[in-house]
Amino acid sequence: MKRIVITGMGAVTPVGIGVDAYWNNLIAGASGIDTIKTFDSSELAVQIAGEIKDFNPSDYLEKDLIRKTDPFMQYAYIAAEEALKQSGLEIEPERTGIIMGTAMSGVATTAFTQEALSGASHKKVGPRFIPKILGNIAAANIAIDYNIQGPSFTVSTACSSGGDAINTAMMCMQTGKADAMLAVGAESVLCPLVIYSLANAKALSRRNDDPKTASRPFDVTRDGFVIGEGGGALVLETEEHALARGAKIYGVIEGCGNTCDAHHVTAPHPEGRGAIACMKQALAEAGLSPDDIGYVNAHGTATNKGDAVETGAIKAVFTGKLPYVSSTKGATGHMMGAGGITETIACIKAIETGTLPPTINLHEVDPECEGIDFVPNTAKKAKIDHAMSNAFGFGGQNSSIIVGKYNPAK
Repeated sequence: MKRIVITGMGAVTPVGIGVDAYWNNLIAGASGIDTIKTFDSSELAVQIAGEIKDFNPSDYLEKDLIRKTDPFMQYAYIAAEEALKQSGLEIEPERTGIIMGTAMSGVATTAFTQEALSGASHKKVGPRFIPKILGNIAAANIAIDYNIQGPSFTVSTACSSGGDAINTAMMCMQTGKADAMLAVGAESVLCPLVIYSLANAKALSRRNDDPKTASRPFDVTRDGFVIGEGGGALVLETEEHALARGAKIYGVIEGCGNTCDAHHVTAPHPEGRGAIACMKQALAEAGLSPDDIGYVNAHGTATNKGDAVETGAIKAVFTGKLPYVSSTKGATGHMMGAGGITETIACIKAIETGTLPPTINLHEVDPECEGIDFVPNTAKKAKIDHAMSNAFGFGGQNSSIIVGKYNPAK
């Protein structure tokens, strides 16, 4: 199999825009969760989220692009721009492709447009509405500006969309359809429609009075996840292509897993059947044993069932030496389609720096989650060569991505 290497990274997150800001705030234990600012949430049961702070799209994008894009598209574009710039990739149009991962595309724009339409005397919807809400238009805008003419897919596998974008990009290169791929994940779902539904499903934390500590992965007091938004991007290349152009290589995508629980549309399989199979599949593709993995960035959303099931699944796979595990969703909230990529970036940075990001707001581990070092509250130094990022979503979707330190002699 061709080795697939990482040559560029980009991130737009609630704890910082840009990979450096994102990473530095993660390891400092900062929280990006606060009271919602983009609309009046005072009458909602849930009034908190991980929004992108101090975001002015005109600082990053041309006016015409802003007018025709939804926020999730803007986050995708900005993350992709950072990743491409860092990679120094000179795009060969027909040999470069793009995979976009998003769970809910332009749902917030849809909701706010319908609300405005319902209350208007003149029933008019602008011509940009449809292109703003289509998931694939995020990739299309990036492709248009960078002349990317190769494979283009948009993956929508709930909260595993970002991880599955990486997997799909890797498959495109393994089959010879491209030499370089841009894998992007982005999400912006903040609107009353989505919040009402998730709140009524008892999936969201209601700690409106203490936003920064509301997301509590693996803690006995956790009461649900916090919605986050943002974007992440990776430039992936075959090793041969990257070396031929003298690119700096930040790591290797060693293996990917994708499975389905085939159990329930929202609840995970109680024995973690799909999650276990997914992690094992990624390990098999990487040619690694469980003991080789030094760190797992868990899905860890802070839901009661989800955290307990994932803990059991990790223990079932890593039956020997347990890896360090942390959930960065305590800091960012649940970024859905963006999470699978930004959390993979956290794994790459953990390998590069020898620092593991903490699970903030973890003060008393749930008895159902005991037995694992979740790196509570404070970053930890640890030399690791391989790390895994898990992303599990509604419908029983499971994604596991294994990244490793680049060894040119391998």
